[in-house]
Amino acid sequence: MSWNWSVIFDSLPKLLEGTLLTLELVLLSLLVGAVLSIPLALMRVSRNPLIRIIPLAYTFFFRGTPLLVQLFLFYYGLAQFDSVRESMFWPVLREAYWCALIVFTLNTTAYTTEILRGAIQAVPSGELEAGMAVGMSRALMLRRITLPIAYRIALPAYSNEIILMLKGSALASTITLLDLTGMARTIIARTYMPIEIFFAAGCIYLLLTFIFVQAYRLFERRMLRHQTVGGSAGAATEAG
Repeated sequence: MSWNWSVIFDSLPKLLEGTLLTLELVLLSLLVGAVLSIPLALMRVSRNPLIRIIPLAYTFFFRGTPLLVQLFLFYYGLAQFDSVRESMFWPVLREAYWCALIVFTLNTTAYTTEILRGAIQAVPSGELEAGMAVGMSRALMLRRITLPIAYRIALPAYSNEIILMLKGSALASTITLLDLTGMARTIIARTYMPIEIFFAAGCIYLLLTFIFVQAYRLFERRMLRHQTVGGSAGAATEAG
């Protein structure tokens, strides 16, 4: 089999156009999901069972069902209800872009909530006891001790969620969006060269994953620099 490299190079501008939409969906959903996960994670570790049950049911649904099913339920399913079509939200819910963004956000929020919940529960009790010993309020301990330590504990696990969200974003093409995968399918319908186009799209996904991983490693190294030998040596030098 001979490869038609010219069709790959000719298709790159369109594929990069789809890549921009993929990045937009992934970055926005991760950003909003990270913010929404904080109160939900705090509810998950509450001592009140009535408060815990709400985020538990939410995370159970979005972690227990496929992302593709969630997209179809949201994009095709909600349109079946007259109350939805007649509501003020219909101009948004009828658009594939907003449906994909909402579903991606809800999905990543569920996973991030559980990651952060586990990290909060892993905060050493000695740190909290030290905060109480100096008279910190519960809210102040949460802001100064619990969340900063929990974020550092959650960093390695959260990198996996970023990669999974990037790969899962390919499902946006199933609801007519021309993201990277959707654009590749459109080009294939015109050129009848699936191997070349999917190869090019796969290379772009690999490149995006590599960039995300390297950028996250730099961020993680900066956040955890106090745990490294160099960070300890630097701290000792400053103390001397």
